[in-house]
This record gives sequence, structure tokens and C-alpha cells, in this order.
Amino acid sequence: MASRKSIFFILFLISFEGLANAQDILPFREIPPAAKVYNSGTLMGRMTDGLGFRFYWATQGLTEENLSFKAGEESRTIGETLDHIYTLVLMFTNAVMEQPTTFPVESNDLSFEEKRAKVLSFIQTSSALLKMSNDGDFERYNLVLQSANGSGQKLPFWNGLNGPLEDALWHIGQVVTLRRMAGNPINPKVDFMNGVVNN
Repeated sequence: MASRKSIFFILFLISFEGLANAQDILPFREIPPAAKVYNSGTLMGRMTDGLGFRFYWATQGLTEENLSFKAGEESRTIGETLDHIYTLVLMFTNAVMEQPTTFPVESNDLSFEEKRAKVLSFIQTSSALLKMSNDGDFERYNLVLQSANGSGQKLPFWNGLNGPLEDALWHIGQVVTLRRMAGNPINPKVDFMNGVVNN
């Protein structure tokens, strides 16, 4: 298992370097083909693919002006919501990679395009690992959350599902709503049921 994690970490670093500079080849423009079998790993991988597809289209075509839009004075901007999604997806991916997440998570030095590419790459990495997982693997996919001073907590993968994974999906929906309010709705040709973009 350790060698598998190492291989994917290297692939992740390589893919992010390319993705950050090539927005036209980002993953999840369409949902990848479904697995041939149903098991815990392929089901979790498919759920993660759905997250990637929705994030791709929720953020495709956002402008700098959109990023500063918010629904009210006490609300997050679209940009701040995306920063939160970045943290949530990182937490989930780190759990699948059996790595801790250290807080605070810093992403302010990244441009919107770099954050978007990185989030999609996180999702792609976790999806690939999940699809190769068996039931026993999930016992090791703990959420390990720690602060810079070393304090923190360890939670089972169950909490990763109802916590960061579902929370990320929740906030992606908020981005869709906020960008519609800002006058820049998502592409109406996106088919979420089939995971494709219609012509």
C-alpha cells in the first residue's frame, strides 16, 4: 500500500504542475467511464467523480469580478467559498492518502486558476485511490487534523463522508447559486445526470 501511495503522490505532483499551466486539460469536464463492478471502492470513486464534475462546472468561466461577489454583508464571497472548498477537498484527499491535514491551510498565494486546478487534481487523486481500495483499506483512511502546535484529532473515514466530502458538495451548490445571482450562471448544456456536456 505504501508504494501505491508513493506512486500516486508523484503522479499528483506531476499532474498539478501541468494542470496549473494548461487549463484546457483539467480533469472532470466529463465524468470518467463507470466501473465494471460495484464494490465499496468503485462506489466511493464514483461519488468523488461526481464531486469533481460539479466543481469543474461550478467554477468554469468565473471572472475576477465574480470572485468578490457575495449575497449579503455577512456572507462569504464566491472566492472565500472556493477557499473553503479547497480546504475540505484537501482534508478528504489527505485522509485517502493517509496523510494529516495541518491547519491553517494556506492557499492565499495561489491564483484562482491555480486553486481550481489543484482542487480538481486533489479530487482526481482521491478518486483513483478509492477505486483501487477494498473494504479493509477504509479503516486506514482516517481524518487526521492537526494544528501547527501539534494538537488535533483523529476521526474515522465515516466522518470524512458526512464531513468534508458532503460539505464540499454543499458549498459547490452555493457557488452555483451565487454565480447565478452575480449574472454569470453555469453552462446550461451541462447534463449532470449523464456527466456530459450536450452540444
